Amino acid sequence: MSLISATPAAAAPELLAALLRQVPFLTEEDIAAFVPLWHKSVRLQRGDFLIRPGQVEHHLYFVRAGTLRIFYPSQTEEICVGFAYGNTLVCSFPSFVAGQPSEYSIQALRKSELIGISRADFSAIVEARPNFARFWRLELERAVMGRIEREIDLLLPEPERRLARLLARSPHLFQLVPKKYIASYLRMTPETLSRLR
Repeated sequence: MSLISATPAAAAPELLAALLRQVPFLTEEDIAAFVPLWHKSVRLQRGDFLIRPGQVEHHLYFVRAGTLRIFYPSQTEEICVGFAYGNTLVCSFPSFVAGQPSEYSIQALRKSELIGISRADFSAIVEARPNFARFWRLELERAVMGRIEREIDLLLPEPERRLARLLARSPHLFQLVPKKYIASYLRMTPETLSRLR
């Protein structure tokens, strides 16, 4: 899930507050109540895991800096299903919502800094503040639209069309993510991706 873009070199809470100030219907009081709830600070080195299969996701994270991949580990391969990078939200969403063990892994592709809010604190503020309920609904709508676009991508038999759609939608990924993970995300071999590029 992606928040509004911003580039200032601020600490994570200040950066989160600055991004939220770009949401027209969030008040200063809303933001002042929300930002201090992000208690958990996480620093990951390249290759470190934020979560592994079998663990329960208790936090929603804001990525201050870095790049992470979300993948499903099957018996034969690691299937990349998404990415997170600066100014985006990330978690093992089914686990976060249902409180069940995650089926996904989230791994840092480069040094990353995140802050997290607990499920309990997040649920409480969404219940207490209608503006945050609206904000969360809009973020979820964007996430669902992104998932629908991804499903369309995966239904296309032509790898060049899958690549063209990703380039149109998220060209910045090619600057952030190693091509072997983009190839996995597009359900093609790295060789096919290199040929098409």
